Amino acid sequence: MPDLKTPAYRWIHVTQEAAYAPRDGAGALVFQGKMWLLGGWNPGDKLHFPRICNNEVWSSEDGATWTLEKPNTFRSETIDPRLDWEGRHTAGYAVHREKMWIVGGDGNQRHYQNDVWSSADGKTWKRIHGDVPWGPRLLHYTVAFRDRIWVMGGQTLPQFAPADLCFYDDVWASSDGVRWERMVPRKPAWPHRGMIGGSAVFKDRMWILGGGTYDTPQVPERKYYNDVWSSEDGVSWAQHVESAPWAPRQYHEVAVFDDHLWVMEGYNKANRNDVWHSPDGVHWEEIPNTPWKPRHAASVFVHDHALWMVAGNNMERDVWKLVRNPK
Repeated sequence: MPDLKTPAYRWIHVTQEAAYAPRDGAGALVFQGKMWLLGGWNPGDKLHFPRICNNEVWSSEDGATWTLEKPNTFRSETIDPRLDWEGRHTAGYAVHREKMWIVGGDGNQRHYQNDVWSSADGKTWKRIHGDVPWGPRLLHYTVAFRDRIWVMGGQTLPQFAPADLCFYDDVWASSDGVRWERMVPRKPAWPHRGMIGGSAVFKDRMWILGGGTYDTPQVPERKYYNDVWSSEDGVSWAQHVESAPWAPRQYHEVAVFDDHLWVMEGYNKANRNDVWHSPDGVHWEEIPNTPWKPRHAASVFVHDHALWMVAGNNMERDVWKLVRNPK
């Protein structure tokens, strides 16, 4: 008889017609029992994204019904960047001290968004810092860990926003978003990189899973990684595998769900839709037969006993969730 063992997980298609407009790079936070979708990028949709990115905030408890908590105010150059955050995507996002945080931004407005914002309700946002010491920087990796917000890696993109070319491999941490401490990882440590979505804090350590660098006129070749590193202090790093079984990638999403690390979708010459998980960062297993379309820069949540895949560069309004099957 064939092995008819029930798969450990299954995907559920929640909706194909969520209320928000398609976008990629939107922030994804779980806060006060809801999923929160922050901003995003869609230059082809001039109605919802008149300046390439917007600063909408949506929330949902069930993934099917979404509420617009904050409408897009990023429509003209008259917006005061001290009073409301500029539209952005692939920024840093965290939940820290009972608030949602936006940490830095992108270069789509021809400058670097070197600011920090926080909100207790998603509707009203306060600028905490207007010129962080770790700028200019974008495509950084951001996590909340041990009562601090951590910013790692990233780079400049001179072809989009003027700055000296720099690929970062440093670490910054702050408890309040105002005062930042710089740490230089002790060698051996991960080579400079960014382009990692989501966050992974697992077994009381911060984890870096893959990532890469964006091409620039001076360095026209992108880099793609599939190594795995972790640290408990941002200075000393352990490499768990040099090359994981999942393909090197950037603009992918990482998460911690069901006591496992997860790596999902991303980009390497083309969009991907593979999904991998690991109990230790060393041994990885793929979830086969992904039903959703390949994409990168999606928005991933861990909410209500499920792992959620929302939006992304497929530019659709689909919502999926992964749940564990009963044994």
